[in-house]
Amino acid sequence: MENDDYFEDEEFSPVRSLLGLLTFSTILPINVFTSIEYMTKLTWCWPFLHIFVGILAAICGYVSLDLLHLNSFFTAVIVYAFLMLITGYNHLDGVMDMADGVMVHGTPEKKIRVMKDSSVGSGGVATLFLVASLTIAGLYNILDYHFIFGIIICEMSAKTSLLTTALLSKPLTPGIGSYFINETNAVNYFASTAVILVIAFLLGSYVGLAGVVGAMISGVIIAAIARRNFVLANGDVLGMSNEVGRLFSLLFMAVMLFYF
Repeated sequence: MENDDYFEDEEFSPVRSLLGLLTFSTILPINVFTSIEYMTKLTWCWPFLHIFVGILAAICGYVSLDLLHLNSFFTAVIVYAFLMLITGYNHLDGVMDMADGVMVHGTPEKKIRVMKDSSVGSGGVATLFLVASLTIAGLYNILDYHFIFGIIICEMSAKTSLLTTALLSKPLTPGIGSYFINETNAVNYFASTAVILVIAFLLGSYVGLAGVVGAMISGVIIAAIARRNFVLANGDVLGMSNEVGRLFSLLFMAVMLFYF
């Protein structure tokens, strides 16, 4: 989806751009492609698209928990595996790459070189293991309360975390991540987040709201870590924000479920 003569005469189409964004972030057989410039114009709609992904994962969880009568832990692993598969493991390399960059000592330039290196270090592997394990534990916790809607909330909130990081970051160019960061501004971010908060409240009342707030806090934290270590942010940083955002959303919902 880099700049290509194939898209030179293309006109902007919101529907095509949304489908292109869904093609980019999942393995669903949509196969609609558009230029990266047009696709990222609707970056603020990304959380809405992943409501659909969350619904599919929630159905997976319902079948496992209520129809197959598997326990909450087994169901949590299945749901997490489903989310990773349907999104094509899209952000896992970002988790490992950013972790490697943060772990190395040196200047921002050196850290960026390590982050962009194709090899993976022990810090990246360990961080991926921790994020994945804690996410499964979070799913296990909300499923213990039979809060199936929490799966939908955490998946759409993951993208809200990504948008939060994009809003608070300066782009590292060139790179695909820079297009998403440049197209995220305060107006479309707050409009997107307001709608997501309403949807989360309808699905889970104050527990749902807590899930979105947790993801937003995650986005702020990842943006701050990226700024301190790299000054600029790229697609790897956004990928890390997505995965940690899902985790923080689950964490906040798990705490709220205990009290409410």
